[in-house]
Amino acid sequence: MILRAYGETLQSVSIEFDSKAFNEVGFRRDRQHSIPVADFERDWERVEGHEISAQDEGTVQDHTQQRMLDAMESEVRTLLDVLSDDEVLRIESGERDWPKTRDRQKKVVVDGENRLHFQAWVEPPLRVAIWRRTSG
Repeated sequence: MILRAYGETLQSVSIEFDSKAFNEVGFRRDRQHSIPVADFERDWERVEGHEISAQDEGTVQDHTQQRMLDAMESEVRTLLDVLSDDEVLRIESGERDWPKTRDRQKKVVVDGENRLHFQAWVEPPLRVAIWRRTSG
């Protein structure tokens, strides 16, 4: 399960990484679980943190960005796959440091024709952490 803070509560979310969205690195509330932040931090402990980022390059801007986002999503899903029953993945990035896709384009010559080449990356990285329920 993935949790993200909304005000004073942590709510369960699903992954929504979409190169066409306003916030490409996104999560959608699924309304399955909700817990006050204070209760969560009392009953759970942070086990380990991760920073997830990616970069890619190619000749089509949208495809380049989506491949990069797919790589990030794969990394998040890998973390989810190794969670035990008493662990959750918490999104720690906030509004001030939310990951955004960035890109740079340059002109290249391919077979005598001008083409665009795109480099894309995410900055800052998505910060997530594994939290484990404390015995108590």
